[in-house]
Amino acid sequence: MGLLRIMMPPKFQLLGVLAFGVAMLFIENQVQKLEESRAKLERTIARHEVQEVEQRHTQDGAREGPSLSEGEEVVVIYNRVPKTASTSFTNIAYDLCGKNRYRVLHINTTKNNPVMSIQDQVRFVRNVTSWREMKPAFYHGHVAYLDFSKFGEKAKPIYVNVVRDPIERLVSYYYFLRFGDDYRPGLKRRKQGDKKTFDECVSSGGSDCAPEKLWLQIPFFCGHHSECWNAGSRWALEQAKYNLVNEYLLVGVTEELEDFIMMLEAALPRFFNGATELYRTGKKSHLRKTTEKKPPSKESIYKLQLSDIWKLENEFYEFALEQFQFVRAHAVREKDGELYLLAQSFFYEKIYPKVN
Repeated sequence: MGLLRIMMPPKFQLLGVLAFGVAMLFIENQVQKLEESRAKLERTIARHEVQEVEQRHTQDGAREGPSLSEGEEVVVIYNRVPKTASTSFTNIAYDLCGKNRYRVLHINTTKNNPVMSIQDQVRFVRNVTSWREMKPAFYHGHVAYLDFSKFGEKAKPIYVNVVRDPIERLVSYYYFLRFGDDYRPGLKRRKQGDKKTFDECVSSGGSDCAPEKLWLQIPFFCGHHSECWNAGSRWALEQAKYNLVNEYLLVGVTEELEDFIMMLEAALPRFFNGATELYRTGKKSHLRKTTEKKPPSKESIYKLQLSDIWKLENEFYEFALEQFQFVRAHAVREKDGELYLLAQSFFYEKIYPKVN
């Protein structure tokens, strides 16, 4: 082959290289078209399933079945922030759904876009509130908070979530895009082949480790307002804090996931009965670890901490952590290294009028 290359005129060598390049571009284009076709097919199937349900509702008209009991009407939404142990927690919900008799549904948005169009917001709210066959339900997906009362719905879903130290979350996501994890090790990731470490990225001013990439947990809690996605917005931070306190039943932290699961089991046994025991003694198949992750240097951390975006994201994380620890202090105690829930601490008395 080497001899053939030497004997071949430069013109033909150039033509050969060009032909090879064109062939590779053609193959890459075909692969991209196949992926787009697959995604389009998935969306069509999902849309068809929803339309079937809506059609059945229309046909039933006034012939509605018996109303669901209060406990069966419950809908939990986990609008999961990427790389906060979200898959680990979601898999616990999947493991328990058969035993505890509820549905788990993944909200799969196009290109993982967390912001829905106004028409999709209406569809989603209508589906969640009226899809009787899917209740009680646990919805999960990478979507921003959505206020159901904005659409005239009196019954709100129960929101839960988990947050993580913003730099640790970014580092985990950085390596996840390049090396994947032990959950689906064979899946090709978007940045696969890029061997640059996080420290090297920060040192060279790369876009994948820029401070703007830290801006994620605040907008996920802030919601669908345009200002929520304006990196560095103080208004978005305050709105995210408001929603966390007023619209979420419980927000845990990745570093204390067991405590979060234990409190959810106590608050929502309809869904999470057995969750703590599963987390503690199961085969840990629900746990997911990013591959090839290297901790960042002090220099990289310091450089990111100089940005106003980090300061806001960290303020939100500290706020969420303080709120979680406050709730935990009134719900959980530790004895001999084991956590246990506090017993009921209230009762009723002086009930009038007296009943014979």
